[in-house]
Amino acid sequence: MLSDLSPLIAATARWLTCAYPPAGGALASALCDVQARQAVTVAAWLRYPTQVDAALVGIAGPGGSARLDWVAGLDDPAHRDADAHAWRTWVDEVVASWAACLLTDPELAALAVAAVGGSDHSAGTPVAFRRLVAPDDTDRRAAALLRHPDLLAPVTALHQDQLVMLLGTGPALTA
Repeated sequence: MLSDLSPLIAATARWLTCAYPPAGGALASALCDVQARQAVTVAAWLRYPTQVDAALVGIAGPGGSARLDWVAGLDDPAHRDADAHAWRTWVDEVVASWAACLLTDPELAALAVAAVGGSDHSAGTPVAFRRLVAPDDTDRRAAALLRHPDLLAPVTALHQDQLVMLLGTGPALTA
């Protein structure tokens, strides 16, 4: 059984960076990718907190990107690359939505990172998510679209309530 979430994390981060691409050249692309991967990693660890959960999603599959593509306006076949079908099947809609929430709400991101601090996934390994919780100006410029609350609103709205409830935060964060 696969108990590693890396295929799900890679595909979901790729979906986010394809839907909300970086602004700039190679450095901006790398910084945008790192921010997406950090947000998706935290979201995936929250969604699948144990090795058993991770193994089960590996067996059942995460669901794919069809609804996300529709919500983000990417359901036109012209927006897809040749290998779209293969990696898009590993996109997890809930994880993408939660990651979008984390990217657009610094307070929620800090709470989520604190929540995964002692999880099965981070046990024994010091993990820092600096680019997610404390992005500098270069990070923000590189991921301007990826962190734009209005642009990500359709994606965050899909499962934001579940994330807020999971983290035990008040209604002030959902406004």
